[in-house]
Amino acid sequence: MPKCNLFPLRVLALLALLGLSLVGIAQTTDDVHLSPGPALQGPLTMAGKLRAGVEMVLVPVTVTDSMNRPVMGLEKQDFTLLEDDEPQEIRYLWTEDAPISIGILLDLSASMANKIDDAREAVGEFFKNAHPEDDYFVITFANRPEVLSDTGESTETIQAKLATVEPSGHTALLDAIYLGVSKMRSARYSRRALLVISDGGDNHSRYSKSDIRRLVQEADVQIYAIGIFDSIFKSPEEWGGKRLLTEITEATGGRTLALDKSRRLPDLAARVSLELRNQYVLGFHPSRAARDRKWRRLKVKTTASRGEESLQVHSKKGYLGPEIRE
Repeated sequence: MPKCNLFPLRVLALLALLGLSLVGIAQTTDDVHLSPGPALQGPLTMAGKLRAGVEMVLVPVTVTDSMNRPVMGLEKQDFTLLEDDEPQEIRYLWTEDAPISIGILLDLSASMANKIDDAREAVGEFFKNAHPEDDYFVITFANRPEVLSDTGESTETIQAKLATVEPSGHTALLDAIYLGVSKMRSARYSRRALLVISDGGDNHSRYSKSDIRRLVQEADVQIYAIGIFDSIFKSPEEWGGKRLLTEITEATGGRTLALDKSRRLPDLAARVSLELRNQYVLGFHPSRAARDRKWRRLKVKTTASRGEESLQVHSKKGYLGPEIRE
């Protein structure tokens, strides 16, 4: 790919030094605590104050072929980006493999008892594709989410802690996502992702699906999920698990990978890790000022192909226009 199409990290660093926030990257730093009730405890917004009239939206994009393998080597002209159905000029295309802040959310409910060994192996496979400077934390969830390993700990330490956990209890999946997104407010890097590993839907959370959907739409965190879904469902929550995860992950530009056998968990975890290493970031200045805190729909398409094979594009569905105070 020609050098002129890259948006290097040093440009991001320079903008940060100049005090320029990037829509889709800037995060607030207020403390968030998981507390009872459906109301969110303060806004989690992806927009910050912009100075000097500069406003940029960054859109992480994954392109895959028919075998679900990441496709790289595309250029700006291979993409079309629409905001509220209006074409936008793609100003930057960035493909640099930068460090990522990653949270792993692992289901430890009772139904995971016969899958926990595969889940531990999956986390190990996920780490194998890691950038040496990646920053990780791990949240386990059953009746409630708990931080098993915080940022700054080595992958070896994380795996040692995972070796001691045992599944039991219910599934507070939505609460775990809330806590994971909240922890990302103080993430070390601008690239942020969560990986959820679970075998069912939610049956014990304080927060609702609508709460979490609104939260993830406003947060600049890609969420991926690996769901182990049996062919015979034991509860309505399990039946709705795949749809619940899909709605949440696709809202962030991530996706849900479903399987029916836990032994495939390690392979899919490695695939997600590889996908995070092979993404594009498209940057554009909105054609109309985004100052109204309204939801702006985004759609990214590609005209590129591999022979007669069409390519699939995965990207976030939109963003909230920030309130800009002069």
